[in-house]
Amino acid sequence: MLLTKLSRQKPNPLALLLTRHLSNPSKLHDRYSFKPPPSLSPNPQDHNPNPDHIPKKKQKPQYRPLSSLDRTGQKPIHSDLPFDFRYSYTESNPAVRPIGLREPKYSPFGPGRIDREWIGVCAPAVDSKVRSVEGVEDDPKLEEKRRRRREKVQGEPLSPAERKILVEKCQRPKTKRQINLGRDGLTHNMLNDIHNHWKFDEAVRIKCIGVPTVDMKNVCNQLEDKTFGKIIHRHGGVLVLYRGRNYNPKKRPVIPLMLWKPHEPVYPKLIKTTIDGLSIAETKEMRKRGLAVPALTKLAKNGYYGSLVSMVRDAFLCCELIRIDCQGFEKSDYKKIGCKLRDLVPCILVTFEKEQIVVWRGKGYKPPEDGYFLPDRELFDSPEGHLGSGAEVCDKSESDGNKPNGGSPEYPGNSIWGELVGCAVRKQLIETRWQDLNCSLSSQHKMEKENECQLKY
Repeated sequence: MLLTKLSRQKPNPLALLLTRHLSNPSKLHDRYSFKPPPSLSPNPQDHNPNPDHIPKKKQKPQYRPLSSLDRTGQKPIHSDLPFDFRYSYTESNPAVRPIGLREPKYSPFGPGRIDREWIGVCAPAVDSKVRSVEGVEDDPKLEEKRRRRREKVQGEPLSPAERKILVEKCQRPKTKRQINLGRDGLTHNMLNDIHNHWKFDEAVRIKCIGVPTVDMKNVCNQLEDKTFGKIIHRHGGVLVLYRGRNYNPKKRPVIPLMLWKPHEPVYPKLIKTTIDGLSIAETKEMRKRGLAVPALTKLAKNGYYGSLVSMVRDAFLCCELIRIDCQGFEKSDYKKIGCKLRDLVPCILVTFEKEQIVVWRGKGYKPPEDGYFLPDRELFDSPEGHLGSGAEVCDKSESDGNKPNGGSPEYPGNSIWGELVGCAVRKQLIETRWQDLNCSLSSQHKMEKENECQLKY
């Protein structure tokens, strides 16, 4: 009871004060490990004697690339491929000089990854110190090197039975493996994909769609030239590319990959303000007439356009202005198609308005004496049994009149003619087709008028 009463009593203030003054502060500090903050200390010290002093910023750590891109201490990749590296081999023409670049000359292969210098449009194989944007002309030594390398890889030509077996293996029911060649054409990274397929199969199926199919001969030539393979079969836009008898997957060429798509350089305008030889008023009138003429054909998006050049050439026998309907296309796509028609037909581009391609045959047009319709199916068999390019063998068979029958669904004439056709016969055929087209348009116009009358009454 006594202890309880003493504990409940208030402490004497005088005794408490004496205890605080007589106690040793060091003992309290050692016991409680307490150190008052500077704001509570009786003599606060100024920790910032120089108010104008600016503390240094912490430096950011140096950028370290990903492990796949980090090439510190490594040598650049060396490739002995005897041709210039380009983004697209079918959609770029080394003979056409660009008028400027859209970006600095950053190599799409990455900084310091290859031992070739990027000059804005390509990485040349001849001279790495070339700094102009002009295309590097083909060196005869490089052409000879490509020819010898291709002959070494191909070896003896295939027999008809061997070719038939390889073509059947690459058909759709047999395998689903294929490479799609789209609007960008044969790209540089696609070469690596082809060699990856050749690692497991002797031949690979390539499906070509879109803009590159306007000039299938160029596609075949570039495929054989850049891969050192041989095309043994073509049906429309589907190709079968054979790797060769002496091909060794372990000794495949070194193909450095592009890490991004470089910007296309600036080229001269395709459509000029006035057409050469015409005044401004005549040019405007021609563009107005060109948009009013009936369309020769309507192109399907991502379709096969192998017979388009033949159609335009034959249509020029009867009409001076041709319109091609390209509704739903990307602007760059139908511009590329127009550029190819200008070079292959040849013709003069009039306008690209309203997603239409309007071309003019020009003054003093003289059609070629002989022409042929593009076959739907081609077998690249060499009659002499020697090694040759598929496109060359195709041209030889056409000149000999041994062209296989077949037709593209876009052009009915292809299913009728499988041989060389004279100019007069071609003109008669196109006139008949043009009359049928006009009759169908007039009947369609009559039906529309009848429907309007029925709606009124």
